[in-house]
Amino acid sequence: MTTSAQDPDFPWSTRKYTPRHSAWPYTAEDFSRHDESPDDSFYSRPRFVTHIDDAAIAQLRAYYARVLPRSGRVLDLCSSWISHYPEECQIAVQDKEMEVVGIGMNKLELDANPVLPTPESRVLANLNTTPDVGLATEGKFDTATCVVSIDYLNKPLEVLSSLRESMNEEGHVHLVISNRCFPTKAVARWLKMDEEERLQMVGDYLHFSGWKNIEIVELKAPGYFSDPLWIVRGSKGEQKTEIQE
Repeated sequence: MTTSAQDPDFPWSTRKYTPRHSAWPYTAEDFSRHDESPDDSFYSRPRFVTHIDDAAIAQLRAYYARVLPRSGRVLDLCSSWISHYPEECQIAVQDKEMEVVGIGMNKLELDANPVLPTPESRVLANLNTTPDVGLATEGKFDTATCVVSIDYLNKPLEVLSSLRESMNEEGHVHLVISNRCFPTKAVARWLKMDEEERLQMVGDYLHFSGWKNIEIVELKAPGYFSDPLWIVRGSKGEQKTEIQE
């Protein structure tokens, strides 16, 4: 079953990303940052906080409950002390039916994440200095997630290309985007654009790194004022994202 904007059981707006450029349109300057000090130093202090509000988190968990598998292997890029996965996924991890691997920058945060229960599931790596996902992990993955962190990657094409190579043939990626960030560490172009342009830029990241079936999903919390939240997602092959019954 695939999602669409007309699916009454999938309450969020979904639209297709359409490529606008025939070649990679960004420059090295676009990925410069105000603070170019080592990221390892910036993230050395644990931050046990959430970067989106409770209503947005609830929508993200509801979305994940519909699209994440209950078995196989999931990779959480730029992970921290919480991945916002639903309870069903946490149970699947506890029952060893599902394995989650998190790549992050702070050991204490990764150690506190309930879906990363073993030392092997917690990978300390700086994707801005070593953007090859395959060097940090072993084996293939079925799904990948990244929550409000794609704006910090200064080599997104390399990261997402290597991620695609680390996926099984029917693998999917879900890049979660909001308008919250550490402005000194976000890439320069991100700070100059409006929200729609940011979504299109992340779509470009996936397109030029070889992902297919790229879509933009807008998550809304009905009846609530909440932080805005979108998913830019794609698949390694031709199979679109399926939702759980």
